[in-house]
Amino acid sequence: MSIQVTSDVHRRSVSPSQEYDHEYDSEIKDDELRPILGSGSVTVSVAEVRVQTGSGWFSSAFLVVNAALGAGLLNFPIAYHQAGGVLIAIIIQSVFLVFVVMAIMILGYCSDIKKTNTYQDVVHSVCGPMAQLACAVSITLYCFGTCITFLIIIGDQWELFFIDVARSFYCGSNPFYMSRAFTISVSSVLLILPLCFPRKIDFLKYASVVGVIGILYVVALVTTKYFLPHTEPSSIATSPKSWIDVFLVVPDICFAYQCHVSIIPIYSCMEKRNLREFSKTISLAMVLCVLTYTVTAALGYLQFGDKITSDVLLSFDPDIPVIFAVVLIAIKTYTTYPILLFCGRAGFDCIWSRIWKITPEEFLLKERRRRIITTILWFIATLLLSIFIPNIGVVIQILGAFAAIFIFIFPGMCLLKTMQDRIETGEPQPRLVHFMKGFSIVFIVLGAFIFGLTLSQAVMKDMQGVHADKSNFTCSSN
Repeated sequence: MSIQVTSDVHRRSVSPSQEYDHEYDSEIKDDELRPILGSGSVTVSVAEVRVQTGSGWFSSAFLVVNAALGAGLLNFPIAYHQAGGVLIAIIIQSVFLVFVVMAIMILGYCSDIKKTNTYQDVVHSVCGPMAQLACAVSITLYCFGTCITFLIIIGDQWELFFIDVARSFYCGSNPFYMSRAFTISVSSVLLILPLCFPRKIDFLKYASVVGVIGILYVVALVTTKYFLPHTEPSSIATSPKSWIDVFLVVPDICFAYQCHVSIIPIYSCMEKRNLREFSKTISLAMVLCVLTYTVTAALGYLQFGDKITSDVLLSFDPDIPVIFAVVLIAIKTYTTYPILLFCGRAGFDCIWSRIWKITPEEFLLKERRRRIITTILWFIATLLLSIFIPNIGVVIQILGAFAAIFIFIFPGMCLLKTMQDRIETGEPQPRLVHFMKGFSIVFIVLGAFIFGLTLSQAVMKDMQGVHADKSNFTCSSN
């Protein structure tokens, strides 16, 4: 169902000579007539409003899971190895999970203050325009890098698929249509690009269910392979080499559970937008994520030990069940890329509006054209970079450090400012408000520490060079 809106802005700003989609205009909701920038408001007189059906809490949970699960799942087993073993990694994961969930609820609470619809608008409504601009830049860079990892995963999965189904032909003449560059390019243009143009994110909720099923199959595959007869690994870590190594798993945890950028657009599309419904969505999503990540990482690492690769599927011999998992992961990645592009595009819109000081009226009138151009340029840039970057481990370590900004620093800033505003009202404040203010400071300090430490670790690791993950799949002389 749609909402029909009559706006004074539209009546005075739109002329017959301007390119303007009236059908698109008729679908704009009242709260969507504010630009993503949030620097101004558009006064709208609503002539007729009809209720628009959104996503329920259950289907929204699958959107959250689909946004969280992906490249992080494939990279999690090697993170357990880097951290010093399964027990240490699970303890660290459990501690950080508390902060992850708290940050999500903080963002949901702050978004309800002014009914904001994107992460950067939450920051703007609470912390001001400069904080919003910094947030928008961080989101754009993070989503851009994450989209690159998704395309790298697609290349990995299809390359493994063709090695198995056409091993002799592929190893001999290496036909162009089986090359990594060709499979990434063609499949992405056909299956990803068309999903990136829509204005709203909730249309992917049905595709997200398929993606979650694919992820659950990977979990079942890793579990089954573990309990079947297999070659025992030569070495399994039981403790970290040094205390600082325990933080090597932190970037992967942050990257794996970082759905915070997507969470506000998903929340804004819920049929019943309130924290009670939202908490049910987050509870279900987190249970699925924790079980999925922990089982896959623990059993995957225990199967291969120090021979584990940055993509756990590349560690297995490519039999039929593994190949099927490869195809499902590729399909899941096709449906996740548009979610991150949507959030990155919103961040870019914010930056663009700030730089050129675009008015709310101009923002609305040129939204469709800007959305199409941004999507095409974004897609081309990520596609080209994914072809030349060797594996997801190179990107995930750095992205995991930046994910700490969205999980800790910005939610901590929002909570601190919200609590401070309540104290400054002069009303009697309960002890909980002062406790939450102190808690927000802990959030910010911890986030800054994690960001600095993990980013420096990632840079040093990448400077040492990246070993080839695909050695198990080189062609034999036979």
